[in-house]
Amino acid sequence: MRSNQRRVFAGAIALAAAVGLTACGDSGADSGSGSGQIELSIGTFTEFGYEDLLKEYEDLHPNIKIVHHKTGQGGPYHQQLLTKLAANSGLEDVVAIEEGHLPDVLDKPHLFNNLAEIGPKDVKPERWLDWKYQAGTAKDGTWVGYGTDIGPLAMCYRKDLLDAAKMPSDEASVKAMFESWDSYFAAGDQYAKATGKAWFDSASQIFNAMQNQLDEGYVTKDNKLAIESNQDIKDNWDQVTAAAKGGQTAKLVAFSPEWNAGFKQGAFATKTCPSWMLGVVKEQAGPENAGKWAVTDAFPNGGGNWGGSFLAVPKQSQHPKEAAELAAWLTAPEQQVKAFEKTGNFPSQVEALDSPELLGSTNDYFGDVKVGQLFATMAKKVGKAQYKGPGDGKIQENATSPALQAVEAGKSPEEGWQQAVDAAKKIVK
Repeated sequence: MRSNQRRVFAGAIALAAAVGLTACGDSGADSGSGSGQIELSIGTFTEFGYEDLLKEYEDLHPNIKIVHHKTGQGGPYHQQLLTKLAANSGLEDVVAIEEGHLPDVLDKPHLFNNLAEIGPKDVKPERWLDWKYQAGTAKDGTWVGYGTDIGPLAMCYRKDLLDAAKMPSDEASVKAMFESWDSYFAAGDQYAKATGKAWFDSASQIFNAMQNQLDEGYVTKDNKLAIESNQDIKDNWDQVTAAAKGGQTAKLVAFSPEWNAGFKQGAFATKTCPSWMLGVVKEQAGPENAGKWAVTDAFPNGGGNWGGSFLAVPKQSQHPKEAAELAAWLTAPEQQVKAFEKTGNFPSQVEALDSPELLGSTNDYFGDVKVGQLFATMAKKVGKAQYKGPGDGKIQENATSPALQAVEAGKSPEEGWQQAVDAAKKIVK
């Protein structure tokens, strides 16, 4: 499960109205209330925090009128994006692309403008964390997307549940517990044996975090299926399913009603927490659990990223230069800090990660921890962008996650692995 599901949830919390994504790629002709005014369109999904920023951009550029098309769900949005790419018609001048769907776009760089060629000359790759820039660049070198937000990983945990299990809950002990996957699962064994309760929410959530730490995803750099050839994937599977069979999983499908209720009920003691997950924990655990949840700047094997998007300019745009200027402005450090303050979307720009506004931000639900500083630290721990080939996201959603759920339901790890492999082979030939 990737951040398209996160955005679906975030949109529901914000009561965002789902509006249809209308064809507008041909609406970029000079039009509007003023003579010579240029109309630009931008397509996003759920909450990017752009409403006020787009008005600000119009005020700064009287010759620009912006039409914002926003959908409530990431899945339908990206399906329509790919359909309109194939039809070579109907896309906005600027389109948002979520990281989980990026591989299906990066293998079609000829359908996008190269931002290195049409973007403002003062916008350099160094504006972003290197791995974020790398992730938005196609294999042929085309700079397809300017990075928006990211989801650096930390670990959330219930202090009171650790105390009840007679396990240490002080920061130093917890960091040692979360130092590696070996130490994390060892602590999970201890917790499950002491309490008879689950250590984490679901096997697939843990497995996905482990998978995202590998150099390559489910597809190799020459776009061949890697699920059988990459031993690291199988090793991760064996470790997670052993933990699941040992009683460490609550067997809850992420973002389901049962999973939501699990936060309130104390159904699990730890949770993989990208920056955007803090809002989910607070909303679902409720005010009665304030102060019980904590977050630490530690994550097994160093860290990782889960979530984030990019802004791209399709070749369909009739105003590619102006569209690139808008995308560059929206992804500038100043605007990304403003978006963070509005929606919690964590910036991917180096300068933004050092801003006093970001570093000073706190979260009273987790004990007034300086969350801006914490996640800035975790963002800098991410080494390089994982290569995800076409079909990678579909394998996660339609092969490994269902197979892990089958193991939680009673299948043997070996039977579940074969189910995952067979399903993956149908997705990537």
